Amino acid sequence: MRINELEAPSRRFLLKASVLAGGGLLLGLRLPGLARAQGAAADAGGSFMPNAFVQIDTAGKITLIAPHTEVGQGIDTAQAMLVGEELEVGLDQIHVQPAPPDIKKYVDPNLGDQATGGSTSIRSDWTRLRQAGATARVMLVGAAAKQWGVDPATCHVERGVIHHDESGRTLGFGDVASAAAGEPIPTEVKLKEQSEFKLLGTNAKRIDTPSKVDGTAVFGIDAKVPDMKFGTLALVPTKGGRLVRMDEAAARKVPGVRDVIRAGDEAVAVIGDHMWAAKQGLEALAPVWDGGANGAVTLTSLVAAMDKASQKQGVVAKDEGGAASAIDKAATKLSAIYELPFLSHSPMEPLNCTLHIQPDKAEIWVGTQVPVRAQKAVADAAGLAPEAVTVNNLYMGGAFGRRLDVDSVEVAAKIAKQVSYPVKLVWTREEDLRHDYYRPYYYDRVSAGLDGDGKLVGWTHRVTGSSVMARWAPPGMKGGLDPDAVEGAADTPYEVPATFVDYVRHESDGMNTGWWRGVGPTHNVFVTESFMDELAVAAKQDAVAYRRSMLGKNPRALAVLNLAAEKSGWGSPLPPRCGRGVSVQFAFGSYVSCVMEVEVSPKGEILLRKATVAIDCGLTVNPDTVVAQIEGGLILGLSTAMYNEITLTGGAVDQSNFHDYRAMRINEAPKISVHQIRNSEAPGGVGETGTAAAAPALGNAIFAATGQRLRKMPFASGLRGA
Repeated sequence: MRINELEAPSRRFLLKASVLAGGGLLLGLRLPGLARAQGAAADAGGSFMPNAFVQIDTAGKITLIAPHTEVGQGIDTAQAMLVGEELEVGLDQIHVQPAPPDIKKYVDPNLGDQATGGSTSIRSDWTRLRQAGATARVMLVGAAAKQWGVDPATCHVERGVIHHDESGRTLGFGDVASAAAGEPIPTEVKLKEQSEFKLLGTNAKRIDTPSKVDGTAVFGIDAKVPDMKFGTLALVPTKGGRLVRMDEAAARKVPGVRDVIRAGDEAVAVIGDHMWAAKQGLEALAPVWDGGANGAVTLTSLVAAMDKASQKQGVVAKDEGGAASAIDKAATKLSAIYELPFLSHSPMEPLNCTLHIQPDKAEIWVGTQVPVRAQKAVADAAGLAPEAVTVNNLYMGGAFGRRLDVDSVEVAAKIAKQVSYPVKLVWTREEDLRHDYYRPYYYDRVSAGLDGDGKLVGWTHRVTGSSVMARWAPPGMKGGLDPDAVEGAADTPYEVPATFVDYVRHESDGMNTGWWRGVGPTHNVFVTESFMDELAVAAKQDAVAYRRSMLGKNPRALAVLNLAAEKSGWGSPLPPRCGRGVSVQFAFGSYVSCVMEVEVSPKGEILLRKATVAIDCGLTVNPDTVVAQIEGGLILGLSTAMYNEITLTGGAVDQSNFHDYRAMRINEAPKISVHQIRNSEAPGGVGETGTAAAAPALGNAIFAATGQRLRKMPFASGLRGA
């Protein structure tokens, strides 16, 4: 999901301090060149973009205006730790609120948008939030020192209280907040060294946990607005289809139904006094649809088209050493086709949106990863200026990239503008799953050549699939190349003498595609690491030893491989029908190795015995969150690898709920151990790394247990009993 080659933020910055209406200190941080990759994010001059993060009022309340939104990944806690470390306050003293829509102030420099995704949050915030906290501290201490008539160097801060060491005098942040706003703005502040950290690197308890445990946390689906009505909707099952007829009279006869609203040919909603009335009304409405041009599309026809497209050369992503010639001359030649299915996001909280659209303004209550895009969607639908739309960004009960798109907000706005009252529109699970922006289907051709000693001499990899980047962030495309589509393929950890990687963009008829937890790496790591295992078998070498031989110039990748192998007991005896599989990856700025241990029954049933993961993500904010993200990502990746795919019949998605698009049960989950390598390298991303590591390690373990090489997911449908 990253837009490559963004300008790094300078360590020099300018800060603007202003007195709040009620008195206090608000800091805005300016960093140069943070959104070059996406032109829409840049201001006219293209050189500076303001970001406002820290607010301290005269009562001493510290508010972090968080540039990234909480999706369950623990980012509220991590952002507060970054600010709190330099501000010298505890997590319990920081109130976190989501930033309002403002791309100039809250742009993610790695995404070129005000967005939360792509495992970029810590990488984007590591410096700028610490600078904001350090600058606030310097200005507050300066104000206190001036009041006392002492040298600021003789003062220190503990938990929001400024101490003068010699006299023992103290002042709270609130006591000097207004005065601090008039202090000279430091052009540069010294940030702490790693050895000085008090918060960063500790296992801090998440600040969002208490409210989520006691039920006071407000998710999008929990929004309550005075005079609000409830609605649910049916959407056209096929892309490009249309509404043929509906029984509006029958729907209006249902007690509690208020309105029946069409949004063109794409959707129809029933609104009632409560959700049950809306749902019963929609059933009575019984909409009938025409499939349109895509009414005959099936998964078989889509895959056949991808196979044909993959036989043509694509846009070159990497061409080094003459791979085709090297393979042609090799002693052993191998080739394979790998296929990965369309996947749904299926977050536990289905899509929902609460809206109140009035003639001159609108307000929205929703959980979104892209508040600026959500604001614009409502503004466009309602015919309003974006600044007339207030966005209340609430907690999200999962997203996995689904809420990086605003299609649900768009259709909700088209419906809500036709009524005078606030309305909460909730998608049923079936509508959510059948109208997703799916992880693309990928069809990959790989080939390699080995010399007489089994050494890899040449490698080619052709990726064929939809481009999410071309739709979501067109400036990220490089001459027709989608950098996400080849991430993990064009930049493997290994030293290979000759490599050729190209990309064939192929859009499947009738399918919307979108970001899905890991996107490019979740597919490419599976292909490269599975095929690497095939090469090790052909070379008659141990899978770990074979990888080690190509990681001599990549010490961080080698270190995670060695650690995972050691902790998993690699090489020790296993019972019959059991096997271990390994994967190594560099993605999202982090190095990960995973060893899966499985048992496969004679009927082909897969038992996940244990998973061992080693990760080097550089400087770590909250190690406990790293473990949680690896565990959660691994479970999601294993669930999809074993069970899940989206198929089509008559242009419509076949799956509808968790009975046929299932999640792993708690009794099916493996025992997971996560081992972290701690160092002072730049922070890497974590949220999607576990998902990318799951499938290749699992597939390789199944081969080790059964001798069956699975090149197509889901594995459960292709595994034969024996």
